[in-house]
Amino acid sequence: MTGSSVKILPGHLANKIAAGEVVQRPASVVKELLENSLDAGATRVIISIEDGGKAAITVADNGTGMGEDDAVLSLERHATSKIESVDDLAAILTYGFRGEALPSIASVSRLVLKTRRQRDEMAVVLSCHGGNPPLRTFEGREIGTIVTVSNLFHNIPARRKFLRSRTTEFRQTYDTLQRMAISRPDVGFRFISEGKTVLDLEPATLSERMVDVFGDYEVSGMIPVDEQNDILQVTGYIGKPSFGRKVKPQQFLFLNRRYVVSRSLNHAVFSAYEHLMIKSAYPFFMLQMTIDPSRVDVNVHPAKLEVKFEDEGAVYRFLHSLVQKSLSGTGHVPALEVAGAGSEGESSLRFTPRQHLWNERNWGGRQGDGQAVAASLMVGAGEQDRGNTGAKPEDQTEMHPAEFASGPICQLHRKYILLQVQGGVMLVDQHVAHERVLYEQIVHRFSSGDQPGQQLLFPQTLQLSPPDALVLTEMLPALEQIGFVVRPFGRDTFVVECVPHGVKEGNEADVLRGILFQQRDSGTRILPDSRDVLAKSYSCKAAIKAGDALSDPEMRTLIGQLFATKIPFVCPHGRPTVMRLSLEELDRRFGRSLP
Repeated sequence: MTGSSVKILPGHLANKIAAGEVVQRPASVVKELLENSLDAGATRVIISIEDGGKAAITVADNGTGMGEDDAVLSLERHATSKIESVDDLAAILTYGFRGEALPSIASVSRLVLKTRRQRDEMAVVLSCHGGNPPLRTFEGREIGTIVTVSNLFHNIPARRKFLRSRTTEFRQTYDTLQRMAISRPDVGFRFISEGKTVLDLEPATLSERMVDVFGDYEVSGMIPVDEQNDILQVTGYIGKPSFGRKVKPQQFLFLNRRYVVSRSLNHAVFSAYEHLMIKSAYPFFMLQMTIDPSRVDVNVHPAKLEVKFEDEGAVYRFLHSLVQKSLSGTGHVPALEVAGAGSEGESSLRFTPRQHLWNERNWGGRQGDGQAVAASLMVGAGEQDRGNTGAKPEDQTEMHPAEFASGPICQLHRKYILLQVQGGVMLVDQHVAHERVLYEQIVHRFSSGDQPGQQLLFPQTLQLSPPDALVLTEMLPALEQIGFVVRPFGRDTFVVECVPHGVKEGNEADVLRGILFQQRDSGTRILPDSRDVLAKSYSCKAAIKAGDALSDPEMRTLIGQLFATKIPFVCPHGRPTVMRLSLEELDRRFGRSLP
């Protein structure tokens, strides 16, 4: 070799590279500064951001503060007061310990640090731009520390262009603060965005903090847990199965008050919900684990999100057992039912694709036939067309509208509607059937220009968390198009004045809340003309639910309305509304000879 290609990186470049592990976006800065404040013993912290944190971030605390020498050293890489020896790594209870946060942030921003201890008369002020040596001044201020970070990534345009919109960065910062707030209910937090107070939390108990952060409605769907063994204590909340969502909801796992991510431990929680929730639904959980720090290694991830346990299997089993026991104790575990086995070699009862076919000549989206069925069902038409129609066996899957007007009708498990039809029986899923009806009603009102809403005699109040209030504010123009008139009423509070026709009385706020949560969790952007997206959300949330009892006239009316729609056989999301079991199949199952 004629020369060396290996070089020592200049300090300023090394700092910028290291910053990439610690600082990805404004929320990362807030996390690091919050952890420093809490490690300094702060009992109150004020966080302020501008332009989602891209323009400015300020974190002020009432912690112990630093002296002049310590403040200067804190801006040097690997300067820390948390550890002194290798042995200290085995007993870490602080949030930070590597001494990388402040110098990493300072290398990619304009940073001003003001700090004062109780015994000092003046606060030291350090101004550092782009990782250059800090300028030092002094001023009077209260005990504690305040750090201001402005123009994040101003000296790394390639990184800055990857920052998202103000709303997205705000949400990320709020989520970071939310995690910290529920892990430390003993600390007061105030969050200010664009000059407006978004969150103002006084020190509280865990149960009080949960209500402050999530609201009464969400907390009503949670089950408190608290248990310990020889090595581990777990406290917190798990969501009731009925509060599960199709899109992954908020899930929080803390270890010694530090937010961590663990696929294994998440699975321990998920598997305890097996058979209690619909497929692809996710539960809420907020679990705080306390363990001897010598049994875990928190130094395995740049952002300290992942940890290693001395015995992860034992932790997994404990979490799984705890969640399973908590769910069974609240009556959410279903009764076990064992079906009798058929004869050897006999296949189990099932619906075949052929039994889902429908006669397009009779249905084909023609509303006239459906409306005739609706009329006959609503008046409880007598039994007719019950005799042999002369149809061939292979035609038994074809159905004529008139056959729905005859025969008995009943509700099964407050979930399905069973009715006799020519050549067999038909099952209707009451929820998805009503979804289809409501969806087409809303779509029809759009095209006809009809006024889709009805004024409430007594408007309902809706109290939301700050991020949810922001999402709802963006949705208001589109919501008005489907019949909701919602007015802001103070910070994070709204008044529901008008709702679409057909919303069950007293259920107005819950329907709106359901639409909001669905859109929030799906991450779908609601635009002013997003009629179809909102129509689908509304129909899902306003429809009759599984568990709702229906009278005979209500069931017949629903079936009539369903077959008056253009597409009666699937809901707006593509799920089947009806299934048919032929008389031929029933006879074969009971060993009857065919006529």
